[in-house]
Amino acid sequence: MATTKSWIKAARPRTLPLALAGILMGCGLAWFYGAFNTVVAVLAILTATLIQVFSNFANDYGDNQRGTDNEFRLGPTRTMQSGEITQKEMKSGMLLIGGLSFILGLLLVYFGTWQQSKTAFVVFIGLGVLSLIAAYFYTAGKKSYGYVGLGDLAVFLFFGLLPVLGVFYLNASYFETATLLPAISMGFFSTGVLNLNNMRDIENDQQSGKITLPVRMGVRNSRIYHLAMILWGWLTVIIFTIHQQQSTWQWLFLLALPFFLIDLNKIFKIKEARALDPFLKRLSLSTLAFTLLFCLGLILAVS
Repeated sequence: MATTKSWIKAARPRTLPLALAGILMGCGLAWFYGAFNTVVAVLAILTATLIQVFSNFANDYGDNQRGTDNEFRLGPTRTMQSGEITQKEMKSGMLLIGGLSFILGLLLVYFGTWQQSKTAFVVFIGLGVLSLIAAYFYTAGKKSYGYVGLGDLAVFLFFGLLPVLGVFYLNASYFETATLLPAISMGFFSTGVLNLNNMRDIENDQQSGKITLPVRMGVRNSRIYHLAMILWGWLTVIIFTIHQQQSTWQWLFLLALPFFLIDLNKIFKIKEARALDPFLKRLSLSTLAFTLLFCLGLILAVS
């Protein structure tokens, strides 16, 4: 029987900051526009955490089934790969976490839409189900989209646009066009984390038939692509702040910029793919720090 330690390992705690960043961004923007809802915020955080854990379980399951998690992989050893969790146990874990995330998601959508719009309720339930489907079919299933280079698009949508814009709407009951800019920023930073993961595993992915964008582009172009995403991420949030500025506090997020720049410099100097692994966690934490500073600036601006 799988141990608690193995399940925590399978949940991949280091991925959770990135999953929460988009939710916090949506909540911070809702506060800035005077539409924050505590119940919605708490349920959104819990739901996003469970969906991320479900996604990590499905990723462990899918890559193991396809043979991508093998002795040549440079990242951490996965739980099914090592035999810590069996296929049957992982299926049960996915069912449990997927079910819990659906129930919490249902409550989230109910509190965020039911009184204002039944149509929005139906739409958001559909988006929630789509999120679970996307989390599963990233690497699991016979036609997993992560194996044909569509993972970056999915991360941009499900870690950037959907959590930021979706959580804002669930708080405010309307869409604010300007919030699209920080949502895009979050999408770029999140996709950057996936790109680092795929850059690290480029050789093994290619041999395993996992055709990610770095496999298609090569090492050099993948680094240029990574640089572009980080720069675009900063550019979009700066444009938002220029147009929505009410206080100099809103520039507080610039304190996180050195972390991004220092890591970019180091990434371009790395020669061995294995050395990229720590930068996944670093970019996730830098993105979370950026988000917290951004949200704090918004809160102070209207306080």
